[in-house]
Amino acid sequence: MPRLVSLIGAPTDVGAGARGVSMGPEALRVANLQPVLERLGCQVLDRGNLNGPPNPWQAPVDGYRHLSEVVAWNREVHAAVYHELQGGRLPILLGGDHCLGIGSISAVARHCREQGKKLRVLWLDAHADFNTSLITPSGNIHGMPVACLCGHGPAPLVELGGHVPAIQPSWVRQIGIRSVDEGEKRFVHEMGLEVFDMRYIDEMGMRHTMELAIAMLDAHTHLHVSFDVDFLDPDVAPGVGTTVRGGPTYREAQLCMEMIADSGRLGSLDVMELNPALDVRNQTAEVAVELIASLFGKSTLMRRG
Repeated sequence: MPRLVSLIGAPTDVGAGARGVSMGPEALRVANLQPVLERLGCQVLDRGNLNGPPNPWQAPVDGYRHLSEVVAWNREVHAAVYHELQGGRLPILLGGDHCLGIGSISAVARHCREQGKKLRVLWLDAHADFNTSLITPSGNIHGMPVACLCGHGPAPLVELGGHVPAIQPSWVRQIGIRSVDEGEKRFVHEMGLEVFDMRYIDEMGMRHTMELAIAMLDAHTHLHVSFDVDFLDPDVAPGVGTTVRGGPTYREAQLCMEMIADSGRLGSLDVMELNPALDVRNQTAEVAVELIASLFGKSTLMRRG
């Protein structure tokens, strides 16, 4: 059976501190995401772009920047992702800034609760995104989605999926982390979030990291991958607004994606924070599409099971 895939564009940068990721969905389309997936045997529907409020570009209020706009966009994302999952399709959310992971993952968690499935979330990112209004240095909500999903944030976001918290910290595996704010470090530690930072990957290697990250997945587990393009080293992927040196190399990232594909459990995907305004001839979008292809089973040789 071909894999049924839906592309959902969410062109907004309301949760970010730099403009430009609103152009990310179109850059991924220009990089031939749909034809690449179709060559891998997927049946792909491009649902177009969601609509939400424009970015007012205001200062934070009570520790949150653009809260009402972020809530509106996440409600749109939640409804769209949930609709595709209910229809038996695999949604790929094309961002857009990473605050949209709140809507996407809360929809996946809702679907899993209704289907009696376990959920595993792989958060591929340079940042832990576990800030709150009390510890954020910026007020940008794209630094808060994991905390919101785990029940720590404003009510309209925390309650988005109808269950608080939407997920448990124990369901999350963060990979590639190398930039965590001071207050955020303590909070991550207190919540017991499982983080494979770049030091761990340097010491143990990507293969061992991924073996642990996807351990214990079974046929009753839905695997969601939330891929922030700044996960990659900026030498590989310059087109992001929050570059942090020392990320995974191209080959390490490919191995990460190939091992996820080998698990056979991928059920939904976010591709976030691609900023074409900072890119070089759409290089970062093309790299992202190459990695997504590996996530959907592209390999150099046929592999034995």
